[in-house]
Amino acid sequence: MQVIIADSAQEVARLGADQLSSLMRTRPNAVLGLATGNTPIALYAELVRRYRSGNLSFAGARSFNLDEYVGLAPEHPQSYRYFMNQYLFSQIDIALEHTWVPDGMADPQTAGEAYEAQIAAAGGIDLQVLGIGRNGHIGFNEPSSSLGSGTRIKTLAPQTLVDNSRFFGADEFQPSLAITMGIGTILRSRKTLLLATGDAKADAVKAMVEGPVTASCPASALQLHPCAVVIVDRAAGGRLEHCEYYQRVREETDQLKSR
Repeated sequence: MQVIIADSAQEVARLGADQLSSLMRTRPNAVLGLATGNTPIALYAELVRRYRSGNLSFAGARSFNLDEYVGLAPEHPQSYRYFMNQYLFSQIDIALEHTWVPDGMADPQTAGEAYEAQIAAAGGIDLQVLGIGRNGHIGFNEPSSSLGSGTRIKTLAPQTLVDNSRFFGADEFQPSLAITMGIGTILRSRKTLLLATGDAKADAVKAMVEGPVTASCPASALQLHPCAVVIVDRAAGGRLEHCEYYQRVREETDQLKSR
């Protein structure tokens, strides 16, 4: 796991965009795994900026999103399909028919296996973008999730419901179920890129990077991935104990790339 501690949330977005841009230059038909939430908004804004400047194209790309609320139609303003269309897909040159988001209105008994089959048919995910919840979840894999799990329906944890309630009006239906890629699905991606900002994520980042691999912190499973990159700002990385070492690794890696 490579841990990069950025000076600001803006730098987190820029460094994350560098990772995706590098992939798209070397593999224009890449399969991207994408995420929703506050942190990816800045990442997507930077990708849109690069596309509009003529430095980046997604014309050959395909994408699969991590998760979706059960019971929300794609056109619902709080659905993750709506989110992705608003913040990324409608602003770049990716073909909309080459973007997949789990169907929150599908049969919950078959939706997970169908989504796994779509990912497999595309050749698997080249780079999976991730955020992290305050309880250590990735996707909607809440604590106690199987580290080998596939795409399935999950009951959202109380902390997740509280954290996400700000996106829903007082009288608006807030789903308590979601369909999510599993931890096993995420680990099968060729590369993972997790972004985190703000001190509210510091405990989760600490547990993910320096704690034991445990279902109590689902994101800790990324320690098992052969190519996992974690980019955090100083606030999110504020509880990490080995920051000097992570900085040294970053410097040595940059030197190797420049040779």
